[in-house]
Amino acid sequence: MEKTVHSFPLHPECPDVRRLADDPAEALLRAEADVVAAENAAERDRYRRLEDLEEAQQDGRGVTRRTFVAGAAATATALATAQFVTTSASFAATKTGTLIHVFLYGGLDGLSLVAPAEDPVLAKARPDLLLGDDSLALGRGFKLTSAFAPLEKWLRAGQLGFVPAVSDERLSRSHFQAADACNLGGLPGETGGRGWLDSLVDALGKGTAFRSVGIGSTLPRSLVGTNGALSINNVGSLRLNGDEKYRAATEKAIRGLFTGINHPVQEAVLDGMSALSTAQKLSARPYQPAAGVEYQGVGSAFQQLAQLIKGGANVRVATVGMGGYDTHENQGTRPGGQLHRRLNELAKALAAFFTDLGEQAADVTVMVSSEFGRRVASNGGGTDHGHGGVVTILSGRKLAGSLLGAWNGLNDLDSGDVPEYNNMFNVYGSVAQGRFGLTNAEVDKIFPRQKYTPMKLYA
Repeated sequence: MEKTVHSFPLHPECPDVRRLADDPAEALLRAEADVVAAENAAERDRYRRLEDLEEAQQDGRGVTRRTFVAGAAATATALATAQFVTTSASFAATKTGTLIHVFLYGGLDGLSLVAPAEDPVLAKARPDLLLGDDSLALGRGFKLTSAFAPLEKWLRAGQLGFVPAVSDERLSRSHFQAADACNLGGLPGETGGRGWLDSLVDALGKGTAFRSVGIGSTLPRSLVGTNGALSINNVGSLRLNGDEKYRAATEKAIRGLFTGINHPVQEAVLDGMSALSTAQKLSARPYQPAAGVEYQGVGSAFQQLAQLIKGGANVRVATVGMGGYDTHENQGTRPGGQLHRRLNELAKALAAFFTDLGEQAADVTVMVSSEFGRRVASNGGGTDHGHGGVVTILSGRKLAGSLLGAWNGLNDLDSGDVPEYNNMFNVYGSVAQGRFGLTNAEVDKIFPRQKYTPMKLYA
């Protein structure tokens, strides 16, 4: 059958393609969109006439409707790869709630965050790094640094808890190796280099393009994988590249090119455009936190998450990174000290975040961890790399206690380190399981080559 070839002008009102945009690539994009739109209209009319004729000839018996496929697959694939490779998703969210993983880079000294009160081992090994008399009381004879006083409201409400002595036998004392394993949920060879949060997203079902968000300029290893996480410094930074004055026209052209093509790339691109639209709406005016809330320091990252969550972006998992925890010297556990200031900045940010969320905080869980703990003994002002760190949980759901997991004391140290009484990935998995209502089998898939053992973390 001879194919009919239609001839259309490059642009109905402006034949000179250079007038469509300063950038030749953007000009050609819009010109191509106009051509495809005209061809689509003509082809739809032609197919409609053919279908009407076939139905008439079939004498009412009915025929299968043809679906028109636009002839721009190569252009579509190229554009989708360039602009929307990180935003492919659908908008039918299933599991509810949000899990935010805060990673403290450098190796937090967990005994400067929470520690057993009046412990003789600590009194002998680190007399210069003991928690002060202004510490907050925790369950099971522990106390909490006064740096976390901004979170006392949630501590008293049973929504703030700590898991001590957390580690994994695969973690070394190397920052790079340990942080990598923590973010991957195992060794690179075990995980294929895929982050544990990206694996978690598999169990959460479909969601928006904002279901996986890393706040920062670089995507953390925990979100690397197959689910297209976004990495943003702020909500307003998510936009198409190119000149501002041509942005709206470019978006219109892309929508035109990728609508009605009956190609898998259509969903990815249109969902990406919806994500851009959401971001533009949220950033159209300066974000106003709840009355009395002020974000400072690392709090700016939590402000972006509050804006997304309150704006209905359906964030499922997110990450925030914070450095400054490699305290070999001048550790400063008491008020005014270096580590005390860092922890206080974090506590203020978390308090501002949960206050800002208001009732929506009920659906949010924040988990704070680090690549490893530090040695029990002071080195004369600081501590060296060790194991047995602390995981902090702040949740809208009530916890089982303020001190969670196993604790068997400090009488038998592991080569000078806090022993591993609680496996790191069992903690990670239990936090996620309680947040999203996952089965043990679903959590098992997140951490390869490890048999998941659930922990009692939630009330």
